[in-house]
Amino acid sequence: MKLWIDADACPRVIKDIVFRASERLELSVVLVANTSLAKHDTRLVESVVVPGGFDVADDYIAEHASADDLVITADIPLAARVVAKGGVALDPRGELYTDENIGERLSMRDLMMELRGGGLVQGGPSQFSPADKQRFASSLDRLLTRRRL
Repeated sequence: MKLWIDADACPRVIKDIVFRASERLELSVVLVANTSLAKHDTRLVESVVVPGGFDVADDYIAEHASADDLVITADIPLAARVVAKGGVALDPRGELYTDENIGERLSMRDLMMELRGGGLVQGGPSQFSPADKQRFASSLDRLLTRRRL
C-alpha cells in the first residue's frame, strides 16, 4: 500500500500527519506536484515533479495509483477516477470519497463552478481549520487501521 498526495494544494499540516503515519506504519508516500517540493529526510517519501499543465499531476496519480493505495486529494474529478478504479480517496478535510457520494460531490462541484462563473456565488471553500485537521487525522487513522487488519 502506498499513500499518494496530490501535493500542489495540500496543506502542509496534512502532509505532516501523513508523514508521521508513514513512519509509524512503514508505508511509502508519493508526493506529486508540478512544482519543486521540499526535500524529505526519510526513505519512505518520494517526490514526483510532473510538467506544468492542466491536470498533469492528477493524470499521473490516476495512472500510477493502484486499488490498494490511498490517494489524498481535494480534487473531486481525480477522486472520482481513483474510486472508479476501485481505489480509496480521502479529502484533506477528512471526507472519504466513495461510490455512494462521488457522483453527488461532482454534481455539486459543477454547480458551484457554474454559479461562480455567472457571478451568483463568490469565493471558494472555507479556511482550513483545526477541526478539519482533526477530522482528517481521525479518518486517516481509521482507514489505515482497517486496511492493515
